[in-house]
Amino acid sequence: MRLNIFSIASPDDTPETRLASEARDWLILLTSGRATVADARALRQWCGQSPEHARAFEQAKALWHGLQPAVEAVQGPRHFGRRALLGGAIAASAGFLLIRATVPGGVSGLGADYVTEVGEQRRVELGAGVSLELNTQTRLSRRPLAEGKQGLELLAGEVEVSGGGTATVSVQAGAGRISAAGARFNIRYVDQSVCTTCLEGVVQIQVQGQQFRLEPGMQLTYDPRHVGSPQTADVSSAIAWREQVLVFNDATLASVIDEINRYRPGMLLLLNRELGLRKVQARFRLDQLAGVALLIRDAYGAKCTELPGGVVVLS
Repeated sequence: MRLNIFSIASPDDTPETRLASEARDWLILLTSGRATVADARALRQWCGQSPEHARAFEQAKALWHGLQPAVEAVQGPRHFGRRALLGGAIAASAGFLLIRATVPGGVSGLGADYVTEVGEQRRVELGAGVSLELNTQTRLSRRPLAEGKQGLELLAGEVEVSGGGTATVSVQAGAGRISAAGARFNIRYVDQSVCTTCLEGVVQIQVQGQQFRLEPGMQLTYDPRHVGSPQTADVSSAIAWREQVLVFNDATLASVIDEINRYRPGMLLLLNRELGLRKVQARFRLDQLAGVALLIRDAYGAKCTELPGGVVVLS
């Protein structure tokens, strides 16, 4: 279980004290091993609010390096109380408020029938010629349908579905339902956005009162606010994960790092907004991701700061 934690500010705190306290809380969350891509984005936004915000995080990061006893304390318990850090050089937070307990797929993801963790991939045989390939950080459950039939619900993550024969496979993902018989298709459900790519056969999608038909090489994306139209897909990139590879074509560095964080223990945190907008053509094997931070440092001149829990700050 991962926690989002924020200090409770005192009305007597100065603006500088509040920023320092918030910066400490961000650092504790990052090094707890429970931070997600969404947390990384939120921290980038926090640091980008003003030079003072960015400076507060840099100061907290610098102090953290000489703080081994506190590092061990943070990585151990799941609940945090008051504690002095660095012999009082960093004041103790006034306490932490539990905002949400999060796993991929939210609360419903806790009881998912099929689960993969960070960097894990898994094959599931459902019978009747239907098989599933689950990518990293995926939560998938069986769901009853009308007339006693069984369907699936993708709560979060990514799955490739292969259906043999005439058996219809039906998958709920967000607000849409993806159905096919004798087809192969990939569904990615990340950050509330669902992207379905038809690989073989024909796929039917029902979403927000609309119906779509996808043939091989076509793709449809939707989220709670918008439903796209069928587009020609970059199929090789969409299913590269099945070959243990990540492929990026004209993607921003920020989006590349967000995707890498789905596969890599710990977290890469890019705080340089301008650098994050740089376009990238890249191909990484999943077994090479441990060294990606150094590649980014060498290619773009980014400053790398290593923190406990596999966190690397790029600035």
